[in-house]
Amino acid sequence: MDFQALPEGCIANTLSFTTPLDVCRLSLVSKAFCSAAQSDAIWDRFLPSDLVSIISNSQSSSSLLATSSSKKSLYLTLSDHPIIIDNGKKSFQLDKGTGKKCYMLSARDLSISWGDDTRYWNWTTLPESRFEEVALLHGVCWFEIRGKINTLALSSNTEYAAFLVFKMMDHYGFNEDPVKLSVGIVGDQSYTKNVCLDPDLEENEMDDCVFHGLERPNVRSDGLLEIEMGKFFNSGQREDEVEMSVVETENGGWKSGFFLEGIEVRPKP
Repeated sequence: MDFQALPEGCIANTLSFTTPLDVCRLSLVSKAFCSAAQSDAIWDRFLPSDLVSIISNSQSSSSLLATSSSKKSLYLTLSDHPIIIDNGKKSFQLDKGTGKKCYMLSARDLSISWGDDTRYWNWTTLPESRFEEVALLHGVCWFEIRGKINTLALSSNTEYAAFLVFKMMDHYGFNEDPVKLSVGIVGDQSYTKNVCLDPDLEENEMDDCVFHGLERPNVRSDGLLEIEMGKFFNSGQREDEVEMSVVETENGGWKSGFFLEGIEVRPKP
C-alpha cells in the first residue's frame, strides 16, 4: 500500500495514535508525512485535556496561549520551558518524548522541619533556579523535608520517579551520614533507600565508609544537582497521594550549605 497516496487528514489521524517522538521521526519519511505531522489535530491529542485548567493561574498563561502559532508550537514550548503555576509554588512541563505531565514542587511547596525559623533555614535566590526563591540551610541536626502530590494531577498509566533537586555551596555535614530518601503512595508500601548527597566525595573516599555503593547526585542541564528518590506507578484509576521524604535525623550531625530547589516528579524513561 502506498501510504503517501493517502489523504493528508488520514495520515494525520493515524499519526495521532503514536507518540510525539514517533511523529517527529515519521515526518522524515516523506513530504506527505512531514506536512501531516504539522496538523493541529495531532498535537492537540498530545496536549493534556486539562491544560487550560493547569496553567490558568500562571502569570504567563495568556501570553503562552496567544503567542503559540500552532498546537505543535505550544507543545514544544511546554516541553522545553517549564511554566510556573500555583502562585509560584510549582512548575509544570511536558515530557518531550511522550507528552506526559511533569511537575516540580518548589521549596515553598514542601514541608521543611524548622523551615520557618531563620536560625536554621532562610530564603534566598539562585540564578539557576526556575523559582523566585529557594530554601537555604544555615545549619540543622534534624534534616527533614517532605512533600506530597495528588495522583489525579499526573498522567495515568505511567511510571513516575521523584527527584530531589538542590545545590551545595560551602557545605558541611553531608559527608558524615547517608540521607534516607522515600517515595510511596500514602497508606501503601514505600520505596526507601540511603544515598550520599555530598557531590564532592571522591570514589576512593567512599570505598571504606558508610557511603560505599550508595547513589550520588548528578548534574542537571540547568546546573543544579538531582538524585532519584524513588518511583511509583500511577494507574489513574483512583485518587491517591504520593508522599516523598528526605530524612537524616538519627545521628545528630549538623549540616549546612544546602540549597533546596524542590522535588521534581516526571515519567521514568
